[in-house]
Amino acid sequence: MSFPRYPSYKDSGVEWLGMVPAHWDVVQFKQFVDIQNGSDHKHVEQADGYPVLGSGGAFTYASDFLYDGESVLLGRKGTIDKPLHITGRFWTVDTMYWTKISPDVSGRFAYYSALTIPFDFYSTNTALPSMTKGALSSHRVACPPLPEQTQIAAFLDRETAKIDELVAEQRRLMELLKEKRQAVISHAVTQGLNPDAPMKPSGIEWLGDVPAHWVITPLKWLTDPKRPIMYGIVLPGPDVGEGVPILKGGNVKPSRMNLSAMARTTPEIEAPYARARLKEGDLVYSIRGTIGDCEPVPAELERSNITQDVARIAIGSDFCARWARWALLASAIRDDLACGSLGATVRGINIFDLKRASIPTPPLSEQIEISEFITDETAKLDTLTAEAQHAIDLLQERRSALISAAVTGQIDVRPH
Repeated sequence: MSFPRYPSYKDSGVEWLGMVPAHWDVVQFKQFVDIQNGSDHKHVEQADGYPVLGSGGAFTYASDFLYDGESVLLGRKGTIDKPLHITGRFWTVDTMYWTKISPDVSGRFAYYSALTIPFDFYSTNTALPSMTKGALSSHRVACPPLPEQTQIAAFLDRETAKIDELVAEQRRLMELLKEKRQAVISHAVTQGLNPDAPMKPSGIEWLGDVPAHWVITPLKWLTDPKRPIMYGIVLPGPDVGEGVPILKGGNVKPSRMNLSAMARTTPEIEAPYARARLKEGDLVYSIRGTIGDCEPVPAELERSNITQDVARIAIGSDFCARWARWALLASAIRDDLACGSLGATVRGINIFDLKRASIPTPPLSEQIEISEFITDETAKLDTLTAEAQHAIDLLQERRSALISAAVTGQIDVRPH
């Protein structure tokens, strides 16, 4: 969809803003809103009442409120690039600013203008991004007449709603693909690939029937007896920059299984845990925090070590390590391990339980066949998922560009 431009333009005098419609003004953002500090909410927190708002929206409720009316919320610390629009009574945390909308300004237009603020440019801290009231107040924005602000805001409400629904459709598709992926894995490693194979009771309630020629094997029997299942360094200390790379639970993901993403500890701390060192092809399994992630060790992580949040599983030569990984990712096995997870604050899987995890085990040739099947099928699903994510990225870029073009006057969205 293309939109016309305004009949005439003038130089805004602001480098990032460029040319604006000739009849628009250029003002400081403080002429749109009066920026106020948020406040700690602990003393008014309760089960219900008025929403307490942070950068992600409401997360609890308060017995009192800071403001009753229309407001644009702006990040002060942390997540600073996600302005919110709110109407009604609310409380805002001390990492946010809240605002009073000027009487001659459309609140929705002020909100859409806030979405175009270059927060990275104004941020005063790279470790914990933060904004000052002065920087936000003095930011220069394009200001059309009030009736036109209302028209632009109404246009953006309609068009962004359409884009948001398309994004939601793609996200629903991604969820379906994720469910399909999990179903493919789970069925193949618990039922096999032959739908006509005779079945037998596994003797395990959560597992049900398995092919008659399979056996149920404790995970520890699938491993190299010289390299038993174990976790690693209990107290790795701070990241020393140079030293022995250590794999933490949060690293057990394809995008983070590399040296550049890993912390390092001193050789003195690592040495007592030499038995937990990794070899290429080992499996690493996240046993604390986000439990159940399982990945093969790439060559570049050879001789790295692990923390107590990760278990090293060295599959023996009589078994297929790729198949064993898929088995550990199957819903039934993963959920059974998760049910016994320990810890009220940080969930965890006991190594004792992991070693005894029941794995439905086919002959080696069938393990290889199942592994290749799952690899091929999940690759197809992963491609579709990546395409859906790409579509979301394009839609979100389109949304941002449309907002920016409308509130800076690069397109004329008035009824013609």
